[in-house]
Amino acid sequence: MPAKIRLTLRASVAPFAAPLALFGAFMAPLEAQESASPAPQPTIDQSTLTPRINVKGERELNFDWPMLKIGTGEYEEGPTGVTVFRFGRKVAGAVDVRGGAPGTVNSDFLNLGYQTPDLDAVVLSGGSWYGLESVTAVDSALKDDGERSGYWNNIGLSVGSIIYDFGDRRLNEIYPDKKLAQAAVRAAQPGLFPLGPHGAGSSAQTGGLFGCNAHSGQGGAFRQVGDVKIAAFTIVNALGVVVDRDGQVVACNKDSGWPEALKATDLVNGLPGSRKPGWTGVDKNGMRKNTTVSLVVTNVKMTPAELKRLAVQVHTSMARGIQPFSTAFDGDVLWAVSTAEVDPLEPGFASVDIATIAGEAMWDAILSSVPEQPFNQAVEGKPRKLSTADLKALAGEYRFSPIASLRISEEGGKLYGEATDRRAIFAIPAGEKRELVPDARGFVVPGRYPMRLTFASDGTLVINPGPWEQRAMRNASQGN
Repeated sequence: MPAKIRLTLRASVAPFAAPLALFGAFMAPLEAQESASPAPQPTIDQSTLTPRINVKGERELNFDWPMLKIGTGEYEEGPTGVTVFRFGRKVAGAVDVRGGAPGTVNSDFLNLGYQTPDLDAVVLSGGSWYGLESVTAVDSALKDDGERSGYWNNIGLSVGSIIYDFGDRRLNEIYPDKKLAQAAVRAAQPGLFPLGPHGAGSSAQTGGLFGCNAHSGQGGAFRQVGDVKIAAFTIVNALGVVVDRDGQVVACNKDSGWPEALKATDLVNGLPGSRKPGWTGVDKNGMRKNTTVSLVVTNVKMTPAELKRLAVQVHTSMARGIQPFSTAFDGDVLWAVSTAEVDPLEPGFASVDIATIAGEAMWDAILSSVPEQPFNQAVEGKPRKLSTADLKALAGEYRFSPIASLRISEEGGKLYGEATDRRAIFAIPAGEKRELVPDARGFVVPGRYPMRLTFASDGTLVINPGPWEQRAMRNASQGN
C-alpha cells in the first residue's frame, strides 16, 4: 500500500510557453479546468514518499551488454517515475528533437558535435517540466558518489527529456524528483529493462488525438549481428495511436459504433469526424486527410555526423509505428549513443545499415510498450443486490490529493459519486452525480473509459485497481 501522503501549503509558480499554452487549450474539453488563482495551493509533501526501485515487470527485456546499465524509479502514489541509462564510461551522443513541445536538458551541447565522448547518462522522466529535476539529480549523484568531480576534464554530463503525465492521467501532481532519480541511478543494473507501465512510462497514454486514451508505458528491443549490438528504448506517450506492421491500431478505448478492426488510416482519413462522438468509420468516398522520448544505443564507433544521422533516421522511422507523430502537442526527442566498443571496419556495417536495423528495433520497442489494457467497463457478472444499509455504510468524502476529492452518497437504494474539488474523478465530473453500478467485483461507472471502484473495510477507496490505481481514505469523522 502506498505511503500516507502529508499535505502542506506551498506557493506555485508555473512557466508559460506557447506550446504548453496550446496544449492546454487542446486539452480543455478533456478535463475540468482549474481556476487561475494567485493564492498558494495545497500540494503533497514528497519527502513522505518512498521510492520503488527496479520493480520487476510482468514483461521484461533481457540482453547482454555490460556497458549499459538501467535503473527505474517509481512513486506508486503517482504513479509516475524515471528511467536512467548509465554508461560504463563516457560515451558519444547526439539528439534529434521533433515534437512541438519538447522538454530537454543539455540537448544543445550534444548538437555541437564534439569528437570527445562526454556523456555519462541519459534520463527519461515523467512529471513534465518538473521532471527535468531528475536529469540534473543524476549528474549530481555522480559527483556526490565520487565518480565525477568539479575538475574541468572530469565534469559529469547527463542529458534527458520528459513526458507530460499529469491532467486526466491521475488525481495528483506528484513528480519524479531528485530523491527518486538518484536512487534509480545508484541501483542501475545491466541487461534488464521492464516493459509497460514502469519508470518514466508509469502513467503514459496514447491516442488522445482520437479520444482513445489507451494506457501505455516504456518499451525496449535488442538486436545483435555478429559483434554489433543495437538497443532501442522508448517511452510512448504519443498524441497519436500505436500501429502494428499490418496497420492495425494496437490499443484504443473505442467509441461505440467504431469499426471493430480499427486501422490508423481509418482514424487519420476520418478527420475531423473521427475526433467527434458518433463517428462510425471512414466514408469510402470521403477526402483523405501525428510525447515520445526515446534512446538508441550501438556499440559501433561513430563520428558525430554519423551519430546525428542515426538519431534522425531512427526518429523518422518511428512515424510508422506512431500515427500521427511529432504533432504540435508532442515533445518527441530521440537520443543516440555510441559506446565505441566495436570498430566500424571490422563487422563491415555501414552507418546506414545500423540505422536501418535500429529503426526496425525501435518499432519493436514501440509495440512492446503497450501493456494489457484494463477490462471493458461493462458490468461484470450478475449485478449485486445491496441493502440500503450496505450502501449508506460506504457514503462519505474520499480525498485522493489536495486537488481531487469524491463524495459518495446513497439515494433511493442506489450509490452515487460526485467530484467535489478542482479535478474530475475520471468519468465522474465535478458538480454532477454519476451512478456507481454494483457488479461481481465492486462498482463500475459504465462508459467508454475504464472506471472501477472498490471499497475496503478500513475506509479505503481504490479506483481502477492495478498498475494505475488511485487510492483515497474516507474522512475519519464519517466512519461508522
